[in-house]
Amino acid sequence: MGKSEIIALYADENGEIYDAPGIAAMGREGTELRLLTPDDLIPLPESADLSFLPDRQAVGMTADGEVLPLTGNAVSALLPAGYTRTMLPAFQMAEDASPLPLYGYTAVCVYKDQLYAAAIYTDENHKWDPEHYNTKNLKQLIKRVKKDLPDNQLIEHLANCSLEWHCCTAENIFYRRWECGIPTSPVCNANCFGCISLQPAECCPSPQSRIKFRPTPEQIAELGIYHLENAPEGIISFGQGCEGEPSLAADNISAGIRLIREKTPKGQININTNAGYTEGIKKIVDAGLDTMRVSYDAYYRSSYQLDNVKESIRYALDKGIYVSLNMLYFPGFNDRIEELDAWKEFFRELPVQMIQVRNLNIDPDAFLEIMPPATGNFVGTRQFLRELKEDYPQLVIGSFSHYVEN
Repeated sequence: MGKSEIIALYADENGEIYDAPGIAAMGREGTELRLLTPDDLIPLPESADLSFLPDRQAVGMTADGEVLPLTGNAVSALLPAGYTRTMLPAFQMAEDASPLPLYGYTAVCVYKDQLYAAAIYTDENHKWDPEHYNTKNLKQLIKRVKKDLPDNQLIEHLANCSLEWHCCTAENIFYRRWECGIPTSPVCNANCFGCISLQPAECCPSPQSRIKFRPTPEQIAELGIYHLENAPEGIISFGQGCEGEPSLAADNISAGIRLIREKTPKGQININTNAGYTEGIKKIVDAGLDTMRVSYDAYYRSSYQLDNVKESIRYALDKGIYVSLNMLYFPGFNDRIEELDAWKEFFRELPVQMIQVRNLNIDPDAFLEIMPPATGNFVGTRQFLRELKEDYPQLVIGSFSHYVEN
């Protein structure tokens, strides 16, 4: 094959990765396999990782159009924040395959003698570039904040999240910058398949542990004031990967917000929420919330309904809150025609300001097993996002919570 050909990859049992000359690379949308094309691809981002997929045999296509299993495991790219995958890796799965860990698996190949991934760039990711995190002085910075806030249990929790789980929003309190997470709720009103902090034994292992205590309003306020007073473009966010649903801690959060705003007008107060508990959301909004990011999907297996979520969003919009929707993206599912039509209808009813598109970190086949079956075709990631932007030009399409000037 020439330099312009798109070549499949595979990995051996030791994780060594090889290309397969003469075999064209394939990707997957939902359950459908197809050849990768140049229009699908971007150069593999520098901070991306490669991973092989155990119990999943790589496949490619021969020159005469035959789908051919290769002699090793499928290979996946794991993209940095700010990149949205458009294709899953193509593979044949063994019958006794174990579930994959919670990552966003992306098709990857060799093209023009370089590694390329099936993805698009959806948001400027300077603040979330891995080079800014886990630096050599992080432990010293943690000691500094522990000295400044010596009796705050949240600092101990966030220090563990930083050093053990390498959580960026946890680390930012110690770097005194940007968005800092304040976890508050050990309980949830959903049972998400693929929850990153709590999983039943039969599912994939969670990549971090959930908070085990309920921070007081005073602990919340002390941390919030400290961060907003010191951090450039400072944001404090309730609703982190290491907790349940923050609106279930509405009394403590709302009291904490009021204490914060008594001391400082600086920065931005945000909540990442499923918005299913409307009474809690109303309390938090009324206390002085600035922005809200809402996540909702069928795989949440929640105790609330979509109407509850809509009521919460409507209340926030009516109060002048900047509302984003967190779109956990899965190629071949979100971009189904019926899903696209449903999103358009949603935005007609509730004109939110932003969509945050993020790769859904989950085993692809385990996800599809529990989701409603497709009733129509899909349009592809690029067309899906393009149509939303064309129909609703006021929508900001990105990947992160943006700092919103008051």
